[in-house]
Amino acid sequence: MPCGMPLASPNPSLRMFTCSKTYRDIPFAHRQHRHEGHCAFLHGHNWAIEIEFGCERLDARGFVVDFGGLGFLKQWIADNLDHACLFAKSDPVRAQLLKDYPKLFRPLVIESVSTEGIAQHLFETFDPMVRKETEGRAWVRQIILHEDTKNKASYQPAARHG
Repeated sequence: MPCGMPLASPNPSLRMFTCSKTYRDIPFAHRQHRHEGHCAFLHGHNWAIEIEFGCERLDARGFVVDFGGLGFLKQWIADNLDHACLFAKSDPVRAQLLKDYPKLFRPLVIESVSTEGIAQHLFETFDPMVRKETEGRAWVRQIILHEDTKNKASYQPAARHG
């Protein structure tokens, strides 16, 4: 569906416009410390972050969001994810690794480093940023996180988030 096309709704007052932006080839690492297999080892992927935006009212230019005005998201990704190593808060070796090797990692510590957990973290980070930038007119509807080219997971809140 092209950006700016309304989703079908039986009630026109509940219509929503959506569009999405994808940031690709973002290299960062993680380790699934609770995994029984090879994912428990520190490893990396080339990730893609697909952000779906929503609004009920387009801006003056007819956009949900202006893709050219999303530099704040691109900058957050560059500052926090590019060549980073994501650690779960509960990882039992995290603190020692970061203490013993402070120059080896560009750490980002989050609740869960599964693809699903990272997608949730990105949603919870980006949604307030988008709402602030658009003065509450637009929001993040969903994050779809691609782990290389074969796997992906998504996160969106259970209730409508407009």
